[in-house]
Amino acid sequence: MTSSKGPILVHVTTVPETLGFFRGQISYMKGRGFEVHAVSSPGKLLEEVATREAISVHAVDLPRRITPFLDLLSLLKLYQLFTVLKPNIVHGHTPKGGLLAVIAARLASVPVVFYTIHGLPFTTAKGMKRYLLCWTEKLACLLADRVFAVSRANKRDAVAQGFCHKNKIHLLAAGSCNGVDSEARFNPEKLAPGVRDALRNSCHIPADALVLGYIGRIVQDKGIATLAEAWQYLRQQDTDLYLLMVGPEEPQDPLPTAVLTRLKADPRVIFSGGVGNPIPFYSAMDILILPTYREGFPIVPLEAAAMQLSVIATNVDGCSEAVQDGITGLLVPPRDPQALGAAMERLILDPELRRQMGRAGRQRVLQEFRPEAIWEALYENYMEFLKIS
Repeated sequence: MTSSKGPILVHVTTVPETLGFFRGQISYMKGRGFEVHAVSSPGKLLEEVATREAISVHAVDLPRRITPFLDLLSLLKLYQLFTVLKPNIVHGHTPKGGLLAVIAARLASVPVVFYTIHGLPFTTAKGMKRYLLCWTEKLACLLADRVFAVSRANKRDAVAQGFCHKNKIHLLAAGSCNGVDSEARFNPEKLAPGVRDALRNSCHIPADALVLGYIGRIVQDKGIATLAEAWQYLRQQDTDLYLLMVGPEEPQDPLPTAVLTRLKADPRVIFSGGVGNPIPFYSAMDILILPTYREGFPIVPLEAAAMQLSVIATNVDGCSEAVQDGITGLLVPPRDPQALGAAMERLILDPELRRQMGRAGRQRVLQEFRPEAIWEALYENYMEFLKIS
């Protein structure tokens, strides 16, 4: 728990997994005098954040789906919390958590309100759902004092869609939500001996197999169905090829049952579930695949690059900023299993190209995505608004 008498900063996210994006940032702000609190949906992960970051956390149910009654109840709880804490800054993140946070903060007369767009889910939505997602983004941006986008594409689209005025929305440093700690954490030279072999052994993957890897939520929007189709062709061509799937399955946006069943029935496809520490899993991979249909700015390709992995991703907003096509990895059209399979096959057959891309990727992360650059820029924004509030 914190006991600082400095300005109170409250981060609000829909799910506690998102708070993992602020690793290092919270300590940085505490070191500069902030008393930091976090609000998110209840669960073990939220308590782990409290322990890891030594901050106060507050559990409020914030379901991702649209639930009018529960949302009003959550809004009331946030308002009550803010009136008790009396924060100087409320910083909302992700569509649901961000919207409810900025509304509650305004009702509670919080002096400074920020909102970060981590992605624009309306891009793959249709009908009434698309309308509601657009409306919530516009309202969140309207109520915030300043809005941050995690990518140039998100900033461009937020302005183009009329969600936010161009002078109100900012990109921190080179983009992403928190950069990547490529020195202390995501550094292959810091791995303990035997980590790669031990992880493969625990997953029943031969030490000499070539491993394609995916890290993220196991949901439709991440393009798993496209990956599954490309995998069916490749696995027949190479009997030493394995697919390692790392991440939680979620009922929101579930995969088609047939796709999930077929993948789970394959002895060369390994599902690990959600993991607290992805670093050993990166070490066990040879190529990282992100076949997503939409992104804000995906952090996984940067983490993989820092671990000197070549990356294949779809050429959608966010991914095209995280991966330099032909230099740190390959970009392919979304929803195109043939193009994805061809890119995978190219890197499978060319180990030297994989190594070149891995080296180039790590160098780029070291140069352009230092977490400290984002923390410094964010701190300057906080101080700017505190002085005028």
